[in-house]
This record gives sequence, structure tokens and C-alpha cells, in this order.
Amino acid sequence: MKNIYLLLVLFLLNACDKAKENNTTQGNWIKGTEAEQIKTIEKQFRGFDNAMVETGYRYQELYWAGQDQNWEYADYQLEKIRVAIENGLERRPKRAKSAEHFLTTVLPEMKKSLEKRDSLIFNKTFQTLTINCNSCHAMERVPFFSVKIPTDRQSPIKK
Repeated sequence: MKNIYLLLVLFLLNACDKAKENNTTQGNWIKGTEAEQIKTIEKQFRGFDNAMVETGYRYQELYWAGQDQNWEYADYQLEKIRVAIENGLERRPKRAKSAEHFLTTVLPEMKKSLEKRDSLIFNKTFQTLTINCNSCHAMERVPFFSVKIPTDRQSPIKK
């Protein structure tokens, strides 16, 4: 009798799994098969351009944090720059070669400068960071994306 119950439970579990496989959840605007939904989501995340928009914003915030000697905020922005670039590389791995030096050398050097809590060191390292941004853009054949040290504060965050 136990074996019959066990077989019945296994049969029902298997039937539930098959029902789940055939059931597609539809959202308000993400519709279609699972493959079509994934394609829609990927299209919305796009490639590396969104990562660069975020990086540009955080680059400015990093600069002003350094000017304010708000080192904790600067650390936060530097980490978010790294995450934004890594997320962008996940979507566009062909950009990895250009970003490698930036991730393995430039950002760690910036991190070291933040640990010193010294504005002069920060400003010098930030200039190096900016030069490397432009070098990376040149390697990616978009030298017209010329990064300059910020002159106008956009953010209301200030120490």
C-alpha cells in the first residue's frame, strides 16, 4: 500500500512539473515565450552604453566627494564604478580587453589614494583616472567621448 501512495505522489509531482513547463507568465509589457521575454529584457538592459552613463555620473560624484574630502562617499562611488563596468562587461564581453587595465590597475590605484585621505594625492590620481578613461575610449574607437574633470557640481550631495 505504501508503494502505491509513493507512486501516486511521484506521479502528481511529475504532472505539476510538466504543467509549470507549459505555463508562461505574461507581464504587462514583457510578453511571449520565455525566450522572447529574455530577449526583451536583454534589449532593455542594452549593452555597455548604460554602464557608461552610470559610470559618468559616479565619476562626477567621485570627483566632488574628493574635493569635499568626503572619503566614505568617494569609496562608495569608486566601488559603484567598478560594479557598473563589470555589469556592462557581462553584457558586452568584447569590451573586456579595453577595460582590463582600468579594472586591475586604475581603480585599485584610485582606491589606494582614497585610503590616504589626502586631497593632493586624490587630485593627482583623479587626473590619471581621467587620462585612462580617455585611453579606453580611444581603444574602443570612440575618442569623441572626451572625459574632462568636472567643473560644475550636478549633485546636491555635499559634505
